[in-house]
Amino acid sequence: MSQSPPACPSCHSESVSFNGHTRHGKQNHKCRDCGRQFVLNPQWHPLTQEQRELIDRLLLERISLAGIARVMQRSDDCIQRYVNQKANTVATQVEVTSKPKKRLTVQMDELWSFVDNKGNDQWVWLALDAETREIVGAYIGDRSGESAQAIWMSLPAIYRQCAVIYTDRLSSYPVALPSNRHRPVDKDSGYTSYIERFNNTMRQRVSRLVRKTLSFSKKLENHIAAIWYFIHHYNEQLRRKQERQASFSPSFP
Repeated sequence: MSQSPPACPSCHSESVSFNGHTRHGKQNHKCRDCGRQFVLNPQWHPLTQEQRELIDRLLLERISLAGIARVMQRSDDCIQRYVNQKANTVATQVEVTSKPKKRLTVQMDELWSFVDNKGNDQWVWLALDAETREIVGAYIGDRSGESAQAIWMSLPAIYRQCAVIYTDRLSSYPVALPSNRHRPVDKDSGYTSYIERFNNTMRQRVSRLVRKTLSFSKKLENHIAAIWYFIHHYNEQLRRKQERQASFSPSFP
């Protein structure tokens, strides 16, 4: 006697028909009520919330997607699909603590990277608040004046109004930055040391930015999202550190 199809795992309807076989040879089923297609005892299972949170943490470390797949014991395709979905949700605008209207100091620099091949340069432009160490602006593009304008416009309004900006002597900066508040300096001056240190931190933590690596990005959208994801994490960690320090600071009447 032939076996009847199982109930639908989505709507639990028993109106299910056999629907051929999958490419792996398994019996496929289709629900007549909700249209769900399924097999019994599937090899693939969706990521749990705990697994997603672990992947989120691993994405902040110097580990390739293939390495994450090995750690999670999931397929490369599974991890890549999750990363693609996450890339679509990452904001490309800084979130910084509110600042009073006073003189602010910003350090800017550019970090070389590439997408797919080393002929496709993608420069990471970054702006850092020298007092709080927050990243207050970012842009990924070429090394032109248009990109300098983009990093300038990525700054919150308070910085565009009040900040003095220290940069290296790249000719693109004077195209976009106000001349009365732009301070081009040499690397050994020390006035861009904080942003240069952050560049090193990014290279150590974001595998896509390691100079000799097999973890480079193949999609520009994912490359941009990975950089912004780390920036948001970095700023959030700074805020938490400042809150902890403030909570332990002695208060006097």
